[in-house]
Amino acid sequence: MAGQPDWYIGLMSGTSMDGIDAVLAGFGPEGITSSWHASHTYPGDLRLQLENLASDRGTPSLLGEADARLGDAFADCAQAVIQAAGLRPEAIMAIGSHGQTIQHRIHPPSPFTLQIGDPNRIAERTGITTVADFRRRDIAAQGEGAPLAPAFHSWLFQCPERERCLVNLGGIANITLIPTDNSPPHGHDTGPANRLMDLWCRRHRCRPFDYQGEWAATGEVNDTLLTSFLSDAYFARQPPKSTGREYFNEHWLEAHLSALPEQPGAADVQRTLLELTAVTVTRDIQAIGADEVFLAGGGAFNPMLADRISDLLPKARVDSTKALGLDPQCVEGAAFAWLARQRLAISPGNLPSVTGASGPRVLGGVWPGRR
Repeated sequence: MAGQPDWYIGLMSGTSMDGIDAVLAGFGPEGITSSWHASHTYPGDLRLQLENLASDRGTPSLLGEADARLGDAFADCAQAVIQAAGLRPEAIMAIGSHGQTIQHRIHPPSPFTLQIGDPNRIAERTGITTVADFRRRDIAAQGEGAPLAPAFHSWLFQCPERERCLVNLGGIANITLIPTDNSPPHGHDTGPANRLMDLWCRRHRCRPFDYQGEWAATGEVNDTLLTSFLSDAYFARQPPKSTGREYFNEHWLEAHLSALPEQPGAADVQRTLLELTAVTVTRDIQAIGADEVFLAGGGAFNPMLADRISDLLPKARVDSTKALGLDPQCVEGAAFAWLARQRLAISPGNLPSVTGASGPRVLGGVWPGRR
């Protein structure tokens, strides 16, 4: 029917390894016309398996089993969002599956990234053409392989009057500066966002995350600990740069805590971790400048974190991407729906100005559906 959007699904699971987000996005001449969201929580045994694999405690057989189980879980989540939208699978052009990152190590001599979640099973279960394995081509072209969302941010959110910065607050935080003059966007991973806060909350509160930053609000910033965090060499590195749970993990946190002459209270550590995210994000935004800052990802729903980012950027408007018409929970998934669209159009999906790749590249492999 004339005027109907082109439907794509993006499947995303981040560094928190807590589950899958599926976003069904309708693409039209003016951008994304509508979207639906569904989520799938990993069962405890699968999450433990993934944690072990990410910590080099797995085996090839466990890797293969997790790859198959994740493929089925991604397919289930895709089918759930199709059902929520009231569409038939035949209406979907393609699925873009990020997969679950197990390792992201971009340092010489052999930089690599590994995402699992078998796209063969997604294509077979749903019958829909599936695009996956987006990051490795960029790394093969001497890029970091991340972040990839900035190309989508620039496509959807550019404003000719105001320089915008998109901030994704997932397990890791990344920023995208979108210039007004069509010059290449800038972007990079700034460091941890929810990853360390979630880890600390699970350890001390037996909860998957600190709801709305309520626990952090009961603590105080420990200046000595914050200074120790900020002394890490990653924060001084110049872009392009990307990072993940391989670096910002429990061992990193414990190393900084063990160096303190006196151990702070658990709530004070949580508050200091929140401050670390706010400071590293805003410091990098201030270095490049922005008129408007829009937050996406799970951290956008943490009012204490959002308020601290706003406090530290007094000259900029700070809001969530909902103000731009896309729910913060949908931005990352929509990015991989867009990357699938780019792949089928044989158009580049990376930004060399962000990843450091030697040039634009078409990203992802294609697994045809059953049509």
